[in-house]
Amino acid sequence: MMMLVSAVIGTVVVASARSPAKPVTPTPPTPAATAPVTPTKTPLPVKYVVLTFDDGPDVEYTPKVLDILAQYGAKATFFEVGQNVRKHPELTKRIHESGHSVQNHTWTHADLRHLSAAAFRQQVTSTDQAIRAQIGSTPACLRPPYGGVNPTVRQRAKALGKDLVVWTVDSRDWTKPGTTAIVQRVLKNVHSGSVILMHDGGGNRAQTVAALPTILKNLKAQGYGFRVLTC
Repeated sequence: MMMLVSAVIGTVVVASARSPAKPVTPTPPTPAATAPVTPTKTPLPVKYVVLTFDDGPDVEYTPKVLDILAQYGAKATFFEVGQNVRKHPELTKRIHESGHSVQNHTWTHADLRHLSAAAFRQQVTSTDQAIRAQIGSTPACLRPPYGGVNPTVRQRAKALGKDLVVWTVDSRDWTKPGTTAIVQRVLKNVHSGSVILMHDGGGNRAQTVAALPTILKNLKAQGYGFRVLTC
């Protein structure tokens, strides 16, 4: 804690052989500069979930997901496939500018457990480059496709400066089980700190789009806030 110390300065007397001493009033100290005001940050929610969307961006479904998230004031993390970023760079930029997090999901959705070291690096770094070109920063999170993790994947990810991120609640929306099933799988298993897996790309995601408003409405009614991942 910074403490301001005040000094009391007495009258300074200058002696002269030719005239009586005259008091000299010291110059008042210059007031300290006003400290800059730090903007107040919005506190992170205590009770929260992490919404994640994989396999985009997709020209049909990603904009719909973004519109719904905006409607409910929710933020999410998008794990993007590099080749899709190359196809739709404007969507990656929109995601970022809307306050969501954009992270790495490999270039072709390859199973990292079955790649050589060189192929592993190419899958990750090429996606980094495509995302960085749109948002100005390099993703620090890597979601391995299929949740495929083993000691080699962990070692290689660490060497590239990546934190591996999987999930704790799987909506299994990619199986297209119906809107009701997607909603129930999320709400039945959610708790504070849950990382929820859904998809905005990789196929027909109409059921995910249809389920999302009900999921968000119920989560907010239960007092959940939303955090994003930046690793």
